[in-house]
Amino acid sequence: MLRMEQPGLALRSWQLVRRYPVVPGAILAALVVCAIFAPLVSPHDPGKRDLRLQDIPPAWMKEGDRAYLLGTDNQGRDVLSRILYGARISLLVSAIAVTVGLGAGTASGLLAGYFGGFTDEAIMRLVDLWSAIPFLLLALVVAVTAGPSLITVILLLAFAGWSAGARNIRGEVLAVKTRDYVAFARLSGASHLRVMIRHILPQVLHVILVITTLRTGGLIIAEAGLSFLGVGVPASTPTWGVMIGEGQRFLLTNWWQSIFPGVAISLTVVSMNFIGDWLRDYFDPHLRQTR
Repeated sequence: MLRMEQPGLALRSWQLVRRYPVVPGAILAALVVCAIFAPLVSPHDPGKRDLRLQDIPPAWMKEGDRAYLLGTDNQGRDVLSRILYGARISLLVSAIAVTVGLGAGTASGLLAGYFGGFTDEAIMRLVDLWSAIPFLLLALVVAVTAGPSLITVILLLAFAGWSAGARNIRGEVLAVKTRDYVAFARLSGASHLRVMIRHILPQVLHVILVITTLRTGGLIIAEAGLSFLGVGVPASTPTWGVMIGEGQRFLLTNWWQSIFPGVAISLTVVSMNFIGDWLRDYFDPHLRQTR
């Protein structure tokens, strides 16, 4: 009897990587761990200035120092430590903004899709109106009026992202509410709130999950952009956007001051987008790829 040979370890590993977002998940997991335990894993104080240590290149370059793996900036601060602490701000801002914004978008989409009619029209026109407002202009006005702060950035990003979620969730609710079990729930005397929470919301959770992953990357870029322009988190707080803004004048000489925070942003956003695409394909049988 012929025995079929089992695939080798290398082949099985490759199939696992192709089928599941292993690499993006590992990158995000490492980022979260480093952000949570930044005080323990950071080699130096991110805010400590020492002009005697300014502009040290990365450790693998000729004049590098192993004590400063990614070098120091023009004020003698350790770039790696500032990146690790900057991850805390980026993840905190994006997590809170996504939660608040998606919560508002989910509630709006449920109400619009379930009730339809005037409620649907009013909410969708509000979504159109909000989407037409230039986000950057609004951010500049709010920053000039209220001043840059962490709370201001979180509120801006939360209100900026609710409209896209509302439109997508409304479309899914319009399809779900026509199913038989929803009609049976209404006939049994269930209230509108119970039908929406108990019978419709669980069926749109996959849409909410996909939107969450895809929106988080965009919010990280938005937070970095606001900090880069000086209207986001105060400059005294180490964030990726602040680091890029402070190092833009030294790109030709001390490129590592801006490049490494930019790489951190790129890796995070690309990983989130990969996971979001995988979740979309996984939950949608029409998009699921045969592997």
